[in-house]
Amino acid sequence: MVSEPLLLGGIEAGGTKFLCAVADRDGRILAETRIATTVPTETLGAASAFFRDAQRVHGGLSAFSVGSFGPLSLNPLATDYGYITSTPKPGWENTDLLGHFRQSIEAPMTLDTDVNCAAVGERLFGSGQGLDSFCYVTVGTGIGVGLLIGGAPHGGANHPEAGHIVVPRAPGDDMFAGICPFHGDCLEGLACGPAMHARWGVPAEQLPTDHPAWAIEADYVAALCATLTYVVRPDRIILGGGVMQPQMYGRVRSALVAKLAGYDASMRMIDMEDYVVAPTAGASAGLTGALALAYRTATRQWPMHWRMAEPSNTNKETVDA
Repeated sequence: MVSEPLLLGGIEAGGTKFLCAVADRDGRILAETRIATTVPTETLGAASAFFRDAQRVHGGLSAFSVGSFGPLSLNPLATDYGYITSTPKPGWENTDLLGHFRQSIEAPMTLDTDVNCAAVGERLFGSGQGLDSFCYVTVGTGIGVGLLIGGAPHGGANHPEAGHIVVPRAPGDDMFAGICPFHGDCLEGLACGPAMHARWGVPAEQLPTDHPAWAIEADYVAALCATLTYVVRPDRIILGGGVMQPQMYGRVRSALVAKLAGYDASMRMIDMEDYVVAPTAGASAGLTGALALAYRTATRQWPMHWRMAEPSNTNKETVDA
């Protein structure tokens, strides 16, 4: 029996870049591009041009999915459904993502958070394989949390914004005001990459491994992990993003043990080496997750037969935008 052809479109829409791709039923990338995240008219215009060109070559899309930074309006009944809403990203507040792409793509569309899409990628190919529930955390330009519950992204009509929870001040960090334009010293305002840069004067990756910044940062990330542990009780917490340098994992595990303080026998039995881990699905996890959501939109199933959605030397064409 010959499978019905499928052509899938996906975008990982991040704060610094949009990764766009078209793939076939088997997850093979047929066309791809990377676009800088500048202003909506420029970035979205380039993305639309890519998909118009790709469809002229390969045919119309069967389904299309975007995994985006947020906050997002995900309630189909809301008047602003498909929008990026009150984002800290300058110039992107109240941007109609899905409405923009409907002008050039005639296919069922799905919108979810970039971290949920990365979590889907980790579920298929990385540190979330075989798990029923886990959290995917990215600590970078912002702090985002994706949740997979029962093997599927959690969010419903809206989605978690755990990066903006209030956490206790880390020892020795009493003076920094925080950089969140909405809350000041919420978790993201204290611990995202730009917050570390503002606090210490250099990007996080340029700080020595023994710099006091890392103990403070680990305390804040561990506070988030403790909250997720108590509220979600996930099988695993995957920590990614540019701030999660290699030396951070041991520090976060130790700080989390201290914060849990031996509460609950099941928590005392947690193997921290297996509970707090790095992502392993690679840099394409978010794009892979977006394409997988498009596949699910078209077939109502997850693509369990896929290999990693990496470019093919024979089937790929790069469309520069």
